[in-house]
Amino acid sequence: MTRRSQPPYPPELRERAVRMVAEVADDYDSPWAAMNAVAEKLGVGTGETVRKWVRQAEVDGGVRPGRTTEESEELRRLRRENAELKRANEILKAASGFLRGRDRPATQALVRFIDQHAARSTAGRRWGVASICAQLAELGAAIAPSTYYAARTAVPSRTALRDHELSEQIVRVHAENYGVYGARKVWAQLNREGITVARCTVERLMRDHGLVGARRGRRVRTTIGGQGPRAADLVGRRFARPAPDRLWVADFTYVPTWSGMVYVAFVIDAYSRRILGWRAATTMRTELVLDALEQAVWTRARQGREDLSGLVAHSDAGSQYRSIAYTERLATAGAAPSVGSVGDAYDNALAESTIGLFKTELIKPRGPWRTVEQVEIATLEYVDWFNHRRLHSAAADLPPAELEAAHYRQRAPQPEPNGSSR
Repeated sequence: MTRRSQPPYPPELRERAVRMVAEVADDYDSPWAAMNAVAEKLGVGTGETVRKWVRQAEVDGGVRPGRTTEESEELRRLRRENAELKRANEILKAASGFLRGRDRPATQALVRFIDQHAARSTAGRRWGVASICAQLAELGAAIAPSTYYAARTAVPSRTALRDHELSEQIVRVHAENYGVYGARKVWAQLNREGITVARCTVERLMRDHGLVGARRGRRVRTTIGGQGPRAADLVGRRFARPAPDRLWVADFTYVPTWSGMVYVAFVIDAYSRRILGWRAATTMRTELVLDALEQAVWTRARQGREDLSGLVAHSDAGSQYRSIAYTERLATAGAAPSVGSVGDAYDNALAESTIGLFKTELIKPRGPWRTVEQVEIATLEYVDWFNHRRLHSAAADLPPAELEAAHYRQRAPQPEPNGSSR
């Protein structure tokens, strides 16, 4: 059972007690005895309470040093205002992050925001519904407390129930794909799973939940041109190909770690955007790009496609790709080398784009990185997701491996119908 707190004593009673102690002090052996007697007659809890009142009255009268009643009240007022300002500031920060400069969200989104934060406290003061509503109004997203309570008790509409179901699916798809999908790819993935929904609905619900896709940053140049002759540019910035294994593009990037710089090389099929080979190492020697090429050749051989004649292997003008070992390995595989110009990202734009995705979707959001082994394991998982589950806009919103499988199914010889004439 909760114990009720005693109501505060009225100021008139305090003043009377102090006055009575002064009047009867000569009738008792000590001031303490007089205070106990006055407390008993006035029904005050203890003599100690009366003693505090007397001491405070002496401070207020200038007889005793200390903080006066007026000063104490002013200090309490300032502390209360400071706590309220801290609470308002914290509410504003949370609300600003929720709104992010956009127009007023739907009422249900505001209700969810209030539900999530009403129980929080700052400087010992609970945020509460009224305080949050006041701060939201300052940010242009006004909602009255009565509107909030009415929305909480209202029976959810069919639209609200549908939004709730879709929101769970949207959050799931976004989380399962490294948190990098924007509204278009979340919408495409939901429709692939048989969940029919309009793209504008996905955009609205993602805004309500603060979900956004990955945004690319700037790229640091790693290409160092080598000396001597080099292969011609057989691509001419035309990366579109009608089938797999017509054009591979290769490049590598860097990943800062606590133990030093790590370099990751990739080989990508231009038709499907599939990563065929990759390698992570602490140096950017020829072995780095050669190992990635070896894995790409092995990947195709394992799929039963050992004949790579007609393949063009394109790269930038880095010394690793112009080395004798790399060029000889291409010749052994039956591929023709192709080299772009030095420092021109457009000459190898497809590889640059894939590396940009790798940095934006994996390296930047999951850093800092500690060792080459950590980068290697993460890249292994990322490449598996990229090839088999990630929807690629250049691959008709299909995963690269699925696009290749569809290509070969379409070109497989069809069995002749029974009873056909020869």
